[in-house]
Amino acid sequence: MGEEAAGVVANNKPFRRPLLLVLLLAVLVGSCCAAAQDEGINSKGAGGRRRRRTSRRRTSAAAAAAAPLMVPITILKSAVDAGAVCMDGTPPAYHFDPGSGAGNNSWIVNLEGGGWCNNVRACQFRKTSRRGSSDLMEKELPFGGIMSSSPTDNPDFYNWNRVKIRYCDGASFAGEGFDKENGFYFRGQRIWDATVRHLLSIGMSSADKVLLTGCSAGGLAVILHCDEFQAFFQPTTTVKCHADAGLFLDAVDVSGGRSLRSYYSDIVAMQGVAPNLPPACTARLDTTSCFFPQNVIDGIKTPIFLLNAAYDVWQIQESLAPNGADPSGAWRACKSNRSACDTSQMMILQDFREQMVATVRGFSGSRSNGLFINSCFAHCQSELPATWSNAAGGSPAIQNKGIAKSVGDWYFGRAEAKAIDCPYACDGTCRHII
Repeated sequence: MGEEAAGVVANNKPFRRPLLLVLLLAVLVGSCCAAAQDEGINSKGAGGRRRRRTSRRRTSAAAAAAAPLMVPITILKSAVDAGAVCMDGTPPAYHFDPGSGAGNNSWIVNLEGGGWCNNVRACQFRKTSRRGSSDLMEKELPFGGIMSSSPTDNPDFYNWNRVKIRYCDGASFAGEGFDKENGFYFRGQRIWDATVRHLLSIGMSSADKVLLTGCSAGGLAVILHCDEFQAFFQPTTTVKCHADAGLFLDAVDVSGGRSLRSYYSDIVAMQGVAPNLPPACTARLDTTSCFFPQNVIDGIKTPIFLLNAAYDVWQIQESLAPNGADPSGAWRACKSNRSACDTSQMMILQDFREQMVATVRGFSGSRSNGLFINSCFAHCQSELPATWSNAAGGSPAIQNKGIAKSVGDWYFGRAEAKAIDCPYACDGTCRHII
């Protein structure tokens, strides 16, 4: 196995081939709703503060625990004047739950994830969905995990001002262009800029602490925009970033090709992403390479925490063994059920993990950065109650420290938080999804 990244905590149990142990699939069970009640809260929209009604649903679970807070949508109509629009030309949107008490002057800004589009067919489909039109977005979204309002589930951030910026462009908030023939607005960069400036105008400019976070395509957006985000604030503001499941690797697929590189190349070209990529990267590499986090993370100056599953399920299914690279279907069973992987397939998955570990080696050398790479078959772990907090039934952990505790320790400087898990299948705390 490859050497673990310098300066990180790692479990040291050896991996043995062939695989001797298969962990049981963790089942995430949702609670049914027994009742709902409305609770008035102060909320800020495009025109300033106003009263809004926010519903809380109560579960009938045995513990009678509260379900995630349902937070209403705000349509940012004023952004249209700046050309900041979704793919179909509708205004961008966000969800906002105000802070309280000691968290009143602290902010979390979450960038929603949800894939990308790289050609006319894919973008047309996206344009006619909630991923491309604010007209089709949910009117309320649950705030769970790192966005939770529960002090039990989210003790470090529960009372902060919490914002989720909706994702409706298709290039991780980085595109700039217009396809007149097909009516596609590629305005992700403008949405990012206009929405952050709006949040600054309604109180975020005076924040003491801020955290930019996101998952999947939103996690990639965090990596691309982290230093831009820091530049919006005064030097006295603590600004940090947290990218969950955003460490997409420029990996060789099972056919020997580079499926994700080809896909990303199309996105960058179609949506005019190049001018908005980190200049420190584009000064030395081609633009497609600079859409891959592995070529960006070492140059980020703002403190950033990377949370990723070493066996990222999306990357296994869409980058390592996509259907186009596996015409015989040899990987079909393995990529939907880890217990169906044979010895040779598991060796490839272990090599993928080693590539991820090698990718963060230089990154982990910075004292200001944080890291949690666990050996789970998962994708996005910070926004789900079951994987974020021990209070929700057992967060995945490395050396007995879970995800929420690790991120909190890093943000507040309570302890170093750089951990890389032992190879699969030694970790019994995982919440696998395949």
